Amino acid sequence: MHDLTRRGALGLGAGALAAGLAVPGRARAAIPMGNATAPRQPIESGATLRVLRPTKFVDADETVFRENTAKFTAQTGVQVRVDFAGWEDLRPQTAVAANTGAGPDVVVAWADDPHIYADKVLDLSELAGYLGQKYGGWLALPQRFGKKWGTEQWVALPMGGSGGPCVYRISWLKEAGYDSLPTDHENFLKACQALKKNGHPAGFALGNAVGDGNAYCNWLLWSHGGMVVDEAGKVAINSPQTINALRYAKELYQTFIPGTLSWGDINNNRAYAAGEIGLTQNGVSMYFALKNDPKTAAIAEDTGMARMPFAPGGKMAENVLLLNAMVFKHTRFPNAAKEYLRFMMEAEQYDTWLTGCGGYWSHPLAAYAESQVWKGDPKIAVYRDTNTVEFWSGYKGPISQASGSVAADYVVVQMFAAASSGQATPEEAVREAERRARRYYR
Repeated sequence: MHDLTRRGALGLGAGALAAGLAVPGRARAAIPMGNATAPRQPIESGATLRVLRPTKFVDADETVFRENTAKFTAQTGVQVRVDFAGWEDLRPQTAVAANTGAGPDVVVAWADDPHIYADKVLDLSELAGYLGQKYGGWLALPQRFGKKWGTEQWVALPMGGSGGPCVYRISWLKEAGYDSLPTDHENFLKACQALKKNGHPAGFALGNAVGDGNAYCNWLLWSHGGMVVDEAGKVAINSPQTINALRYAKELYQTFIPGTLSWGDINNNRAYAAGEIGLTQNGVSMYFALKNDPKTAAIAEDTGMARMPFAPGGKMAENVLLLNAMVFKHTRFPNAAKEYLRFMMEAEQYDTWLTGCGGYWSHPLAAYAESQVWKGDPKIAVYRDTNTVEFWSGYKGPISQASGSVAADYVVVQMFAAASSGQATPEEAVREAERRARRYYR
């Protein structure tokens, strides 16, 4: 088995990074820009900053992020310390900073997190307005997570999102009788059953995985018309649509490789690279890691990526793992913090990061759809529209402390894990999820 690890081989290699950054001038020139005047944010004398963000999943994510940060320091004199936290560690560390009023000035958090601490973060509306005006407007999902619900006040600045389309072996799908991936649930299940029969099972994470567990289980819920709460924020997860999703999930689970109940964000990558599974969900990182390693290049060549089955009305229902930056009020240098975020989102820096990462963190601003990264390898075009999705954690209700807490507590993931594995009936699983959700939605 060719082993892949999150911190090492799973990242884009040096060759891929060089390829991604070889034409930064040309890539930047392709980004259309409108006329906009940057907010006047004079940096405080003696300012220093601490930034906390998730650890890399592709090497260039950290490399280019640090390089852009160093450019900011060189231009402004502001010393910036960037700490990278494990994906599961980011939320606890953020909570400590919020509750103690000390620690990082800027946290590049997960989607819901700034809404948990909405009363403890700075208003970023002026900055968000400037960036939107300059770069073609904010896409649908970043607008949802950037703004405090029901208002035009921006409590966070979305920086990118990792999408979750289906990743599959082209030849194995053809052997199973399919020239393309079905986009309806019934035939998607049949395709997975045929793959399993041929010795190429599916594999989707059912463990408490920030990325892949939420991606799979939220897709199941939304694509069947289910929701955690209704528009008014009333818990509505116990519905016929959710029951149907749970029953479908139990059938689909029969096509899985054993062990997915304990899968984190790395297990499906390893299983796919080893040829143990023929189909999963993943961000673009796995494809590039396979493509840029001679030992697995043939697997990358045989890899296709396509939309998961759609929600009612033909809507894309794939979960997005969103990076959402906030500035805590406890910072001594608010202008420096906001200037840092503005600098990182400007084309000269942002497009270099977007391109270097191979599109792993898909853009939140419409103008970056013209980035060179989306014009190279046609296979990754499916990731370009990641942030146009119209579903969010806590759908259909307000994005709030409650929705963030339900996501952090893996209520939806554990509901599907219980029903899929037979640990509970669909009816029992949804009642337990309803009970847990109501603890937060009071």
